[in-house]
Amino acid sequence: MKQRIRLFLITCLVLTSFACTQTETIDPLPSWNDSPAKQSITTFVESITNDGKSSYVPPAERIAVFDNDGTLWPEQPMYFQLAFALDRVKALASEHPEWKHTQPFKAALENDLSTVLQGGEHALLELVMATHAGNTTEEFAQIVKDWLTTAKHPKTGQLYTDMVYQPMLELLSYLRTNDFKTYIVSGGGIEFMRPWTEQVYGIPPENVIGSSIKTEFEIKDSEPVLLRLPEINFIDDKAGKPVGINQHIGRRPIAAFGNSDGDLQMLQWTCIKQENSFCLYVHHTDAEREWAYDRDSHIGKLDKGLDEAKSNGWMVVDMRHDWKQIYPK
Repeated sequence: MKQRIRLFLITCLVLTSFACTQTETIDPLPSWNDSPAKQSITTFVESITNDGKSSYVPPAERIAVFDNDGTLWPEQPMYFQLAFALDRVKALASEHPEWKHTQPFKAALENDLSTVLQGGEHALLELVMATHAGNTTEEFAQIVKDWLTTAKHPKTGQLYTDMVYQPMLELLSYLRTNDFKTYIVSGGGIEFMRPWTEQVYGIPPENVIGSSIKTEFEIKDSEPVLLRLPEINFIDDKAGKPVGINQHIGRRPIAAFGNSDGDLQMLQWTCIKQENSFCLYVHHTDAEREWAYDRDSHIGKLDKGLDEAKSNGWMVVDMRHDWKQIYPK
């Protein structure tokens, strides 16, 4: 009997040891190649979560901020929210016959993206104001959800929400496993992103920071609503990103992830003169599996950011060489 008990205990110890070994060897970033980029991420996380080191950061201060377009999902040949706005122009065209002769609406109706983009920021704002306002916050959220269930990318033919970056999904999960709070800080519309980010990224709506239009409270058909107005409230891009972070979070992040010059000030705010911090740029270098662009691109331009990354020692992910796969399989 004693021999059986002893054998049982030895078996349990062996199995427990094996289970621990298996747990320890699980790769938290399996879609990342074993490169300096991956190593820098895990080294940073290990350093700030080890309470025996001077680099330890308490969980309450583990804030990580992510740009969205070009960082968590693609932004070529146009921002996905612009694709939404163009589709909304077509859906609303019957109510606005004047659009057939007025730019940038005429170009949008004719699928002339080049002319739309030539109009610059002013043209894009015109499209957004005309297509994103005039409804309640709940109505707009439903319009976005409905669009995402059917709209497909013009090049891949995939649903937009199927084109998120698998390596970044793993990174988000890895950080949250290590008690990070993860936020989106994007130039995109805050209420365009909030209806779907929790399902796609695991980031709840209260952790989404973005550009916004003004809203006002009113009673509509005996129901209190927030009505969306055709007026800019806040642009969460470039120097606006640190402002938005401060307003919404109230803590300076210790990790920031972007892909363009529009994210530069967010990375500067996070990493310059702050110890135990980590900044990373996603560099689009894969023309075969995704797109290749940087300094001369009209969308997602990465010029000053590349130079500052080199000067400040920030990590730059080479998408072609550092990622085993781009999208979820």
